[in-house]
Amino acid sequence: MLIKTLLVALLSMQPAAAPQAKPAAPAETKPAAPAAEAAKPVQAVKGSVAPEVKSLVDRMQAFYEKTNDFKADFKQDYKYKTFRRTQTSTGTVIYKKPGLMRWEYEKPSKRTFVLAGNKAYAHDPEAQSLTVASMDTSKLSASVTFLFGQGKLADEFNIKKGTCADCKGTLLVLDPAQPDPRFRQVRLEVDTNTAQVLKSTVVDPDGSENTIAFLNLKTNAGIQADNFKINPPEGTRVDDFTKQKQ
Repeated sequence: MLIKTLLVALLSMQPAAAPQAKPAAPAETKPAAPAAEAAKPVQAVKGSVAPEVKSLVDRMQAFYEKTNDFKADFKQDYKYKTFRRTQTSTGTVIYKKPGLMRWEYEKPSKRTFVLAGNKAYAHDPEAQSLTVASMDTSKLSASVTFLFGQGKLADEFNIKKGTCADCKGTLLVLDPAQPDPRFRQVRLEVDTNTAQVLKSTVVDPDGSENTIAFLNLKTNAGIQADNFKINPPEGTRVDDFTKQKQ
């Protein structure tokens, strides 16, 4: 799926709401139920943060809130549980507020994914194709939007300290405060000194794990908005799903 691929180590959007059915023919009118019997609104369940990591979570949140842009190399390992194999990819990622992100894959094949506002672009030079899709960023999880300096992790997750033998920082384990069809768990390896995310792992509902390690991370580097434009070569097929069908 385009959106999930674009946000590889992060999260995809929530499934779109199903269309409402057409109203049925008028039926016999029944008295309304008493107010006391009316269904109560569902209360959102907020997350919690274990005291031992609260300071680190607060510093991590503050770090990304004051970060205007960043760039890094990345290494992605996607472990398919069903097929018992791992696919490794490498490349670079850049980000700029508000909401501009570009993933440039180098290996095993060249691909470019760009998030710009409410649109997502996927360029495959080998297939000579460019796909454009709409994206409702308001439905993204806080595990994505906190990188944009917006979402609050503690609003959606129960956060605790995990154990990791080869971690270079502190491992934070984020369990959804309420069931989420997009993922089972998120794990963040955080640099204790800088509060930067060194590695992000998303556990899919089927148990597959999508891990991205961020290397050579540089923040507030003065990245220009032009770096998020895609100019495909002549002859590229463009599939723009943001345009309404005539």
